[in-house]
Amino acid sequence: MGAETAAVELGVLIYPGAQLAAVHGLTDLFAVANRIAAEHQSAQLPVLRVSHWQCDAEQAPQRVYDSQPGNDSALLAVLIPPSIGGFSASRVPAALLQWLREQHAGGATLGGVCVGSLLLAESGLLDGRSATTHWTSAKAFAECYPNIRLKADTPIVDDGDLITTAGLMAWSELGLRLVDRLLGPGIASGTARFLVMEHSDSASACGSNFAPILSHGDASILKVQHWLQSTGATDVSLGGMAERAGLEERTFLRRFRAATGLKPTEYCQHLRVGKARELLEFTNGTIDHIAWTVGYQDPGAFRALFKKITGLAPSDYRARFGSM
Repeated sequence: MGAETAAVELGVLIYPGAQLAAVHGLTDLFAVANRIAAEHQSAQLPVLRVSHWQCDAEQAPQRVYDSQPGNDSALLAVLIPPSIGGFSASRVPAALLQWLREQHAGGATLGGVCVGSLLLAESGLLDGRSATTHWTSAKAFAECYPNIRLKADTPIVDDGDLITTAGLMAWSELGLRLVDRLLGPGIASGTARFLVMEHSDSASACGSNFAPILSHGDASILKVQHWLQSTGATDVSLGGMAERAGLEERTFLRRFRAATGLKPTEYCQHLRVGKARELLEFTNGTIDHIAWTVGYQDPGAFRALFKKITGLAPSDYRARFGSM
């Protein structure tokens, strides 16, 4: 009876196109956390009750799975997994958005993973708040939701009752963050170790390495992308890229952004920082030399950009992840 009273319910949303690996991964993660917590034999620790909520085009989400069937309880948190398909928040059922607003008004923490943050944005709950999303969705996100302070280079934005993450696999960090909140950092770390997941002090805190979109079908832009990848984008200009693509500069800029989701300058910055991360991890070169190697004549500008994208200064990054 005591265990049932101490249970707190975490809902995982299943919407059309939701990544089921994340749904079941979160379910397993919380089950492992419960097991580790039980080993501590502390009556003060709650049991994590996990439920799945499925929605269709007409109705609000309904509970379709419950790890501890029993009396209905208010959701402590709602986790929105990512989508690996063509997810569009503009086609989200109104009943689902209203349900999210109701859960939030009822005290639930809402967490959106990757493009799952688009659901929170569409609900209006993120207006006036900070958020992040997958880098491929950043341009559309910023255009559609100008009232949200988008931090596209930040892997996770924890705004207390609203949490958004940028990476497709960041459901694990979101789940571990909730375990940390509810069961403590020791159990969160133990859960991460058991599942062999990175948590907090890890490369995941710096965002994933840049993975450009190459399947957009624009052969002229793909040609430039391959060229940038091969050269490291160390000595390029808008005019040079447009010439290689065989396009007028304005046309190239428009098509490049449409294909990749980034401005050419942003794209090159991500490529250069990705190369710098590799050099910091696997070489002993000075930071100034690495800055020059990846195309920056001003080491100060390189340091500022590196920290903006990864969240760490180059020296701190090397101290944490360097293997030399």
